[in-house]
Amino acid sequence: MLAVDSTEQMIFDWFQYFHANPEISWKEVNTTAKIAEILDEMGVNYKRFDDVTGLVAEIGQGDETVAVRADIDALWQEVDGVMQANHSCGHDANISIVLGALYALKNESLKKKIRFIFQPAEETGGGALAMIERGVIEDVTHLFGVHLRPMEELPLGKVAPAIYHGAAAFLSGTITGIDAHGARPHQGKNAIDVIVAIQHMLKNIHIDPFEVYSAKLTKIVADGGSVNIIPGNASFSIDVRAQKNEVLTKVQNYVEKGLKQIAEMFDIDVASDWLDVTPGAEVSKEAAALAERSIIEALGQQSLAEAVVTPGSDDFHFYTIKNPQLKATMIGVGANLGPGLHHPKMSFDEKALIDGVKVIATTLKNCANE
Repeated sequence: MLAVDSTEQMIFDWFQYFHANPEISWKEVNTTAKIAEILDEMGVNYKRFDDVTGLVAEIGQGDETVAVRADIDALWQEVDGVMQANHSCGHDANISIVLGALYALKNESLKKKIRFIFQPAEETGGGALAMIERGVIEDVTHLFGVHLRPMEELPLGKVAPAIYHGAAAFLSGTITGIDAHGARPHQGKNAIDVIVAIQHMLKNIHIDPFEVYSAKLTKIVADGGSVNIIPGNASFSIDVRAQKNEVLTKVQNYVEKGLKQIAEMFDIDVASDWLDVTPGAEVSKEAAALAERSIIEALGQQSLAEAVVTPGSDDFHFYTIKNPQLKATMIGVGANLGPGLHHPKMSFDEKALIDGVKVIATTLKNCANE
């Protein structure tokens, strides 16, 4: 059993710092510096990047490498009427858990190298791809992730060996029409009419009812500047989700076809672009089985939960999509988390941090000594 209890307060202190100092995607400058400072205190070697935030640390020796990823960015959202960075997705916890696991393992005898990836920009979807481009998965055979789960998925004391995230795609669009006087609608091209048509189109996408998917408008901006001006121009965003990657592609195709048809029907310009596509989970049975054994070893049989299936998404799965030979799983940690992920007032029981550290440290040690 790894000695974690003696370092609990240190882990809580790390968490409190990251929680109090959130930074949005690609702006995690102070977060990266703090992680580096902690690693310096541990005497652990790490590599920073010249052009992006985040860093990679490594311990152990051997020809093979196993890895764990912690995402380090925060969301930008309204909290008590103020727009600000906010760790409402629990990435402050992920950082602290992975740092705690590193601390628990840094003096252990290991047959393989263990790489600790502190990744920027999960929330915008580009961070994993940036890390892949910078070679962080080279020579890695197994990759593990960790994330706190909302109360409806896992309670405190329960840990799942895998999270089956869904796939997600995010579209940004603009409508370019002609403004008109409210008394003379025939002289313009009303962007709001087009928005309404887009809403109806999204609600009439029908795929196999046994598949899980959704498509919905998440932003509409249309303003003629006065109550008697019909706006010709508007911008909008669409959020598309599916549990399977191939179903997501089908829904995207329906959306693209629908937007084209609507533009032709209203004789108006509708431009759109997929800003980000996040793949669904591709979980390795081998990695999940290893995580399952490690959960039992670290916390006991009573703490083992079934794999979590969730409609949420995570760019962690780009690592396996881009490297199909990689054996990967993300471990879900129960934390009595509520009201929910991305809620501006999200909170959880900090005891979950210690559960996470014990499980991640045990999983990495077992994998490195196989």
